[in-house]
Amino acid sequence: MFPIRDHNPSHGTPFVVYALIALNVLIFFVQLPYMADDRALAKFWADRALYPVLVTDHFSYTGILTSMFLHAGWMHIIGNMLFLWIFGDNLEDQMGHFGFLVFYLASGIAAAFAHVYSAPGSTVPTVGASGAIAGVMGGYLLMFPRAKVDILVIIVIFIRIFTLPAWIMLGLWFALQVFSGLSTPLDGGGVAFWAHAGGFVAGLVLALPIWVRRGGPGFWARTQGRPPHPDTVYLPSRIPTVRRRR
Repeated sequence: MFPIRDHNPSHGTPFVVYALIALNVLIFFVQLPYMADDRALAKFWADRALYPVLVTDHFSYTGILTSMFLHAGWMHIIGNMLFLWIFGDNLEDQMGHFGFLVFYLASGIAAAFAHVYSAPGSTVPTVGASGAIAGVMGGYLLMFPRAKVDILVIIVIFIRIFTLPAWIMLGLWFALQVFSGLSTPLDGGGVAFWAHAGGFVAGLVLALPIWVRRGGPGFWARTQGRPPHPDTVYLPSRIPTVRRRR
């Protein structure tokens, strides 16, 4: 189950979202030749990935920022860039280009520290934009809790698109990160769940000033938690129905 689009059109051109996607993809292609060799990849990541133990024991902070632009595989970067594409443009509309860039980087840094706090002695390299993008999702939830989000659900041969309010989709996603963080041994699952949760909470907090500036609860009252403009209307899904053979 993953989101494929929202019904919340952006008014301006999200130049920062485009630039972040382009930069992440460019760095991924630079890294690609190293991915067939674990040693070569480890060397490439040595000064760029986030190693919690280097932060706690050696006060080395460079990986906190650079790790946000590295990814561990195709599905990792595709998933992250899809989430950024869906949710980032509307926050850039609200915050402006520079404000959104600062918000994105601050969310990623907060997510990195949340991960370090959860596993301070870890020597496992951590990479990915997920923490920063979790912050984007948290900010989106605050600004547009009832925006419509289309979710693609695939269960074996069952393929359907469902439309859910953002608060349900994003709330379930956040709950899953917390549950997974509590139930997975530190560094045991290959996913930095507490970085996701920390980034999400940071995004909520960092988006509060713009929400208050828009009127806070009054903004929700005026918009009913929806985008302050007409929804995008999509054509009915063309995903075919798979019929069971007798």
